[in-house]
Amino acid sequence: MKVQIKRLIDLQNCDSRISDVRDKKEKGPIKIRRLEEGLIAFENKLEEELERLEAYKQEGRKIDGEIEDIDSRIEKSNNKLSNIKSNKEYTAALKELDDLKRIQSLSEDKALDIMEGIEVLEAGYVESKAKLEKLRSDVEKDRGEIMEEMKELEQESKRLGMERISLGQTIDENLLKRYDFIRERKGGSVVSPVIKGVCQACHLDIPPQQFNEVIRGDKLMTCPNCIRIIYWGEDESFKNDAAVGENGKG
Repeated sequence: MKVQIKRLIDLQNCDSRISDVRDKKEKGPIKIRRLEEGLIAFENKLEEELERLEAYKQEGRKIDGEIEDIDSRIEKSNNKLSNIKSNKEYTAALKELDDLKRIQSLSEDKALDIMEGIEVLEAGYVESKAKLEKLRSDVEKDRGEIMEEMKELEQESKRLGMERISLGQTIDENLLKRYDFIRERKGGSVVSPVIKGVCQACHLDIPPQQFNEVIRGDKLMTCPNCIRIIYWGEDESFKNDAAVGENGKG
């Protein structure tokens, strides 16, 4: 029975590696999706920066048009002053001219603020665009590495699949069915060492009489608590395999 148990332990090790490979394969597309989502988010950010820059430029063109219009009106008002005869009209024209000059000053101040804003936004856009190009390069590089890793994992998965078939052929058919049944129900470890009378999968005590039978090792034993297949982990012939079941779940 010890020989069969050791083969089950080998099978369990193989299944554990298969599970690890499967988990890594499943994470590959998730990693790629996150990379692409990060790239899209940065592209959207850059697009927003460009839209904000264009809005500032449009506002700048609008203000420039308003300033040209005010300059034209001021010129007309100055020309009108020379043709005015009455003091009342002259006073009204001067007030109109003063109002226009005040609006002109405010518009020029606003135009200056917009120009400064455009300079800041343009510098930020150029910097962000350079970052985007680097990000695209990094994403492409990382995607390639992940794809290469997934190819290697696929090869490893096939190799382990063949190894499992080979190991299964060395195990008693009924015992193998029992192993697969427990693994399907419990997941994780199926074969667990018993150390100092405690099942290392569920961490509960094995009844003394049953523990004595485990020590003898002449028949298949299962934990009465977690139904996993158990063996005496302090047996020298199992010492190298004793840690196999310690990571199991109860």
